[in-house]
Amino acid sequence: MREKTVTFSGRVLHLTEDQDQLKAQLYGHERLGFDPKRKLIDNISTDELTPGWVCYYYDETLARYCLVGLRGGNIKQDAIKNGGFSVIVSGVSKGCGSSRETAPYSEREAGIRLVIAKNIEKIYGQNCQNIGLLTSTDFSLLPRIERGEAIPIEEFTKGLDPIAAEIVRHGGLFAYNQARLKGDTVPPAVTTKPRPMTLCEKIIARRAIADARTGKLGIPAVAPGDALFVRTDVRFSHEYVTPMAEALFRAGLGDGAKVTDPQSVFAFRDHLTFLDRIMPEAHVKMGLKEQAASLATVQEAFTKKQGVKLYGEVQRHGQLVGSEGICHNIVIEDIAEPGQLVIGTDSHTCMAGAIGCFAFGVGSTDMANSWFTKDVRVKVPESVRVNLRGTLRPGVCAKDVMLHLLADAFFKSGDGIGKVLEFGGPGTMSMSLDERATLTNMAVEAGGFTGIIEADQVVVDYIAGQRGTDRAKLMAQIVKADPGAAYAKTFDIDLGAVAITVATPGDPRNGVPLAVLQQQGQHKVHIAYGGSCTGGKKADMDMYAEVVRKALAKGRTLVAKTYIQFGSQRIRDYAEKMGYVQLFESAGVELIDPSCGACIKAGPGVSFTPDEVTVSAINRNFPGRSGPGQVYLASPYVVVASAFLGCIGGPDEL
Repeated sequence: MREKTVTFSGRVLHLTEDQDQLKAQLYGHERLGFDPKRKLIDNISTDELTPGWVCYYYDETLARYCLVGLRGGNIKQDAIKNGGFSVIVSGVSKGCGSSRETAPYSEREAGIRLVIAKNIEKIYGQNCQNIGLLTSTDFSLLPRIERGEAIPIEEFTKGLDPIAAEIVRHGGLFAYNQARLKGDTVPPAVTTKPRPMTLCEKIIARRAIADARTGKLGIPAVAPGDALFVRTDVRFSHEYVTPMAEALFRAGLGDGAKVTDPQSVFAFRDHLTFLDRIMPEAHVKMGLKEQAASLATVQEAFTKKQGVKLYGEVQRHGQLVGSEGICHNIVIEDIAEPGQLVIGTDSHTCMAGAIGCFAFGVGSTDMANSWFTKDVRVKVPESVRVNLRGTLRPGVCAKDVMLHLLADAFFKSGDGIGKVLEFGGPGTMSMSLDERATLTNMAVEAGGFTGIIEADQVVVDYIAGQRGTDRAKLMAQIVKADPGAAYAKTFDIDLGAVAITVATPGDPRNGVPLAVLQQQGQHKVHIAYGGSCTGGKKADMDMYAEVVRKALAKGRTLVAKTYIQFGSQRIRDYAEKMGYVQLFESAGVELIDPSCGACIKAGPGVSFTPDEVTVSAINRNFPGRSGPGQVYLASPYVVVASAFLGCIGGPDEL
């Protein structure tokens, strides 16, 4: 257990928008006192805390690169580590984006003991708790810290559920779980009386561990705020994260620790497949090529030792060409089923909500613990209901719906953090499964816990046809929300009123109608990228092909460098069968086999200079995410149309 009070002897680093003040703190050892009027940086993503290349490390080396990706470029290697800081302060939405636990780990190893922000993103906050990094949204603590006051640990458990509070008191998840397994601490029983429940609440109640000793599952009901452990059905990780989780697994449980039920654990070599193609020479000289390659080697050794299925690289004509598929696409194609509880070491795990799963991203520590216990802790989230009705206009798709929704003040203000986006209504159910997957995939861009859609015959037909699974079994697993279930907020959206929408650089919540963007002037495009888990599905290939055919028929040629990347080998096979591969290549598009690629600055399609502009079908455009250039998010239609136009525009302009 931690001491009952905490004293912060180091300096406080205010991540202010004033770059001169920021540099003065970092390199001039200036101390800034608390000032409520000071403008702090908002929406600091985990990509800025630890850019993709920093995540090739998974030990104390991370301390050297803490916050080197922060916008402005003024935080250099070792600046945080050598600055004598123990507290970091920022504005709205700290830790948005990726679930990478390297982000808070780098802060902790650099000497940071407390993170203060106006609000803390869900996965980042949980990762902080798991590794013993304190967090708070209470800025009134700052004057007390500056006076050298000993702060009671209970100041950092305010508003937390009982399990999270105990994890904070124990100094992290491993210490807490050791006490839990010994019986020294017992999670409080959930006593919620039967009530109408949302989709996620019903799945949580069914998968709740009612008795840890017997393994009995299921309790009558849960409600938002209840804290409990739930049994997972699927656990997966990729090469970016598996090595760190494996190191934590051995550190916490010993070198001989065994994964429980390895048949329900999966690993993917899908993130860094094409890194060699775009790694800067400076990074090669730093030894990062070998460091990155070691991640796949460590993961492969782990899977062989533990009997875990690895979705690896594939060969075509005797040559390695890419991965079997991006984890999120494969989970829907091969693994998950309606009503299941799925966790993965990636924030876009929520994509599996399209088939009626409660699926969400976790950090390395949560995954390492779940490998042994098969469970994961959950604080029951509030749900937001998104009712879609009507029909989309030509040239408008699910990506536009999400960019339109994310631009709402509710999400831009951070009010959506930690909430489930439950999509429903006839407009949702009329969409194809691939388009539904775009909705759930991008729920995390709202700061959401996850996204989910009730499974139906479309889902059953897809899984049964893909895997031969018994249809009656699948139908029996479908979970439906109860009539009268309570929602924190409800959106009613007429799909016919949704315009083609583009998110301007910096944040997926920067959505504006394309027509409004064009009124502001022409936005030249250098790179057009269609791919990722969000933009590399079969339905996306259909959209790309529709625009390419139209453009070629009009005598158009590509103006921007254009890439299309498949989400899985099955999707590539589909594109071959439909004649899309030949069509795309005839137009001059560079085709890329499955991998996360440019979405995480790890493959063709990235920018290399700040003045390059990309229009992309990926799911997030935080600073530095896909290179130093500016990234606009758009639908598959707009991405390819813009490639032919040379500026951001829609297919009707061809």
